[in-house]
Amino acid sequence: MTEARTDAVREADQPGFDRRLLPPMMLGSVLNPINSTIIAVALIPIGKALGAPPSQTAWLVSALYLATALGQPVVGRLIDIFGPRRLFLVSTSLVGVAGVVGTLAPNLWVLVAARVLLGFGTCAGYPAAMALLRSEANRTGRDSPAGVLTALAVTNQTIAVIGPLLGGLLIGLGGWRATFALNVPLAVAAVLLGLLRLPKPAGTGGGMGVEAGTEAGGGTGAEIGGESPRRGRPDTQLDLPGMGLFAATLISLLLFLMNLHLRDWYLLAITAAAGAAFAARELRAATPFIDLRVLGGNTPLLVTYGRALVSYVVAYAFLYGFTQWTEEGFGLSPFHAGLVQIPMFLLGIGASIVSGRRQGVRGKLLVGAVGQIVACLVMLTLHGDSPVWMLVVVALIFGVPQGLNSLALQNSVYFQADPERTASSAGLLRTFAYVGSMVASSTTAASFGQRANTGGMHHLAWIMLGAGVLFLLVTVFDRTLGRVATTDTQAAK
Repeated sequence: MTEARTDAVREADQPGFDRRLLPPMMLGSVLNPINSTIIAVALIPIGKALGAPPSQTAWLVSALYLATALGQPVVGRLIDIFGPRRLFLVSTSLVGVAGVVGTLAPNLWVLVAARVLLGFGTCAGYPAAMALLRSEANRTGRDSPAGVLTALAVTNQTIAVIGPLLGGLLIGLGGWRATFALNVPLAVAAVLLGLLRLPKPAGTGGGMGVEAGTEAGGGTGAEIGGESPRRGRPDTQLDLPGMGLFAATLISLLLFLMNLHLRDWYLLAITAAAGAAFAARELRAATPFIDLRVLGGNTPLLVTYGRALVSYVVAYAFLYGFTQWTEEGFGLSPFHAGLVQIPMFLLGIGASIVSGRRQGVRGKLLVGAVGQIVACLVMLTLHGDSPVWMLVVVALIFGVPQGLNSLALQNSVYFQADPERTASSAGLLRTFAYVGSMVASSTTAASFGQRANTGGMHHLAWIMLGAGVLFLLVTVFDRTLGRVATTDTQAAK
């Protein structure tokens, strides 16, 4: 008992998580989801104003995710090396520029360019938040509280609640251009918070250990720019050729997914060639952009990435496809279409809060998988003359996986990833999620064609159902999830 009391006193004397970091972490991480959810209710008004069908306005979704899927692991790697402050400030400033370009855009393709800028501008928020969590764990000598991870997930879901409703209000007050203008004050607030709250570098070339870990006098040599104890080599160099080949692989793949057709077979050939060159480069590089040897040996993390891809195919197909159908196929206004989405996000927040401090991720993922399947089955029963309460029921059912899956995937990566590459691993999680969004956007465009009608919505629901079943199977047969439960429990203490 004496030894236990001594351990308790020692733990109480350790510094706690610096709560001043939470505002910039949260605001930075929500810049992407708020633009994702607002555009869901703006697609139909934009299409009508610019004379573009759903098959073309789908590029407004894909442009952001193409840029973000490419940029997040790149920016995450830069954050691992140089720390979050500079990358956060530059990136969030770009969000403000994108807001101005989008507000003044004269046509659809300039608007698509603005969404690309938004994608790159929102790249730093989430990897920076995860890197700060890891640096605080190094500084305090203990894992960051599970409540902080939960708060990060709940913040993203809270913004998702506000997004569709806010988008509908903005469209009603100032038209669809107001949804882009919103990014200007958000970017100003993020930059100011970053300047005031994010730790300043104490030196150069030091990554997170320099920015956050040095204050406590801790950190390893690798953290302050020395030799990596894991690999015995410098780990602060940029692998520019690897980043370029990664970009070529991802862009060609996503361009193919955006317009599925046999005539575009050459894009798959480019994807295969660039992917092979990328793998060859990373296996030879002294400081690879993505350490394929380490990643290849981390099967649990690879499975988590695959699970994220499949999960987000369902989530984003519902967010964009179902919302477009409620406006054009069912006849709701953008504001009322946003209202229909609110029950999903509210229940998602509740699910995250209730499950946030409970150990393990397996149970969360299983319940989330079943929730996706049930919701897709209910979607297949909907028609243009269905009662509005049926739309709300579908949204409520989707709220369960909305809250559980995102939290479980985030926690899985935090505990499965190499601590030295927390930010880039978190960025790679988002990359797989955004590849899933590309698939969802492509299948939505193919299902609807020129108009978001009920037949197209049912076609999309069948695709979502198949992805939901695959997600369930991958989760049921993944025996490594039990290890995350043990670590998750330790972090919650």
